[in-house]
Amino acid sequence: MAAESPRKTTEPRSKTLSIHVVTWNVASAAPPLDLSDLLQLNKDNLNLDMYVIGLQEMNCGIMSLLSDTAFEDPWSSFFMDVLSPLSFVKVSSVRMQGLLLLFFAKHQHLPFVQILSTKSTPTGLFGYWGNKGGVNICLKLYGYYISIVNCHLPPHMANNDQRLEHFDRILEMQNFEGQDIPNILDHDLILWFGDMNFRIDDFGLHFVRESIKNRCYSDLWEKDQLSIAKRHDPLLREFQEGPLLFPPTYKFDKNSNNYDTSEK
Repeated sequence: MAAESPRKTTEPRSKTLSIHVVTWNVASAAPPLDLSDLLQLNKDNLNLDMYVIGLQEMNCGIMSLLSDTAFEDPWSSFFMDVLSPLSFVKVSSVRMQGLLLLFFAKHQHLPFVQILSTKSTPTGLFGYWGNKGGVNICLKLYGYYISIVNCHLPPHMANNDQRLEHFDRILEMQNFEGQDIPNILDHDLILWFGDMNFRIDDFGLHFVRESIKNRCYSDLWEKDQLSIAKRHDPLLREFQEGPLLFPPTYKFDKNSNNYDTSEK
């Protein structure tokens, strides 16, 4: 989701850019052989300027973290191998345990990109463990101040209030002392995404499955916990989501396109 600030600026604002945002909970898996569809590399006449890629649940075992400290992690290397031949450069990245945020831009934009800061906010065990939380890249792009946040919020249907608390915690901690724009909400554009773990509330499983089968996604969106929260929270209302024109992405039987068939 995205939010725009009414902040006034004297700098020209005539540049139009195309930014492709990816979010994916990779569940400790290694990079696959091909992600052309995910990166929209198979689309004709698609002229992207930048990629913003946020991953959650990367392998964060102790040996993996030690290896990734000494060398580039496998996912970053994978995306660089795919995008570098297409004239994209990895401009910035930030990682906190299983959370990774990458920002790529084409060569011609590099003189107009200034990375101002990166930040990590853990909200896991006792507020210190980084398996949950948010990572942020703050940058200036053609005169715009942009804040990019990749987050992983608590799971399970009953933890909706906890998800909203973690959202507020990340927002509270994502401030940048000494910067031109010290508060995340004062940026011209905020891109906030990730594995937010909001559920479809108040509908039985049969209704949900039938709605998916008949592509009645708007019915499900009405009961999406985040959509409901936005109706009551003035801050959340500032964020805009694109229309959900695809079925729910969780939860599937492993290695299949079938929704979870385990006992409930």
